[in-house]
Amino acid sequence: MTVADVHLLRRRLRAALTAAEPAVGTFVKLASPDVVELAEAAGFAFVVVDLEHSALTEQNAVDLVRHAHACGLPAVVRVPEVDAAALNRLLEAGAAGIQLSMLTRVAQAEALAAVTRFAPAGRRSVSLANRAARFGALPPAAFLRAERDDPPVLVGQIETARTDPLPDLLAPLDVCFVGSTDLAVDLGLPADPAVLRAAVGRVREAARSAAVAFGGWVPVRGGAADLGLSDADYLVVGSDLQMLATALRAAAGEEHQ
Repeated sequence: MTVADVHLLRRRLRAALTAAEPAVGTFVKLASPDVVELAEAAGFAFVVVDLEHSALTEQNAVDLVRHAHACGLPAVVRVPEVDAAALNRLLEAGAAGIQLSMLTRVAQAEALAAVTRFAPAGRRSVSLANRAARFGALPPAAFLRAERDDPPVLVGQIETARTDPLPDLLAPLDVCFVGSTDLAVDLGLPADPAVLRAAVGRVREAARSAAVAFGGWVPVRGGAADLGLSDADYLVVGSDLQMLATALRAAAGEEHQ
């Protein structure tokens, strides 16, 4: 793949969101590029590089995004806030999308869209000296056209019971992602499973009404139905760190038998 193919990766991820089967990814919390290669070899449709709940630095995230890009695997980056300069650096490195946690206000969603789109659709700063623009090999008009046609995939995490009206909140997004763990805490952990599923269902219906893809996180693939995510379009399963911990505990248990 050439370094300009970030737009192809975005197109591929968007196509996966409308397929019959869900697009399945996993969180990456470890800085090793081997994780990205293993995820691609395992058949994941994307990875989410986690800058919210991990020890990754921005440079780690850039390196992981670049490696995913080289492997032909779309990399979305989860961030805790809208930082225009940081998001621009991640997108210039080849990120296929941005996932914003704790989305509660329309202003947050609009700010995310604004800083990830070039004018006139947004206010993202333009540079051609980066990987996504093939380090200047793409003429400005061609790069801006590619960004207009295949912009970054925007994912917003709904993690609280109270938000601005969901139709307005979801309008700037490509994916509505239920943060079921935080939502359960917000509802009063341990939340009644029926209460949690009902809350997830309300978010799902809002996403469907807004013509936005729906998704969320599950610890294991088989647990989607229990969390109301059986018909998710965008499903994030576990994380590299979780899977490693599970495998290590299993191996240690086997050794002690």
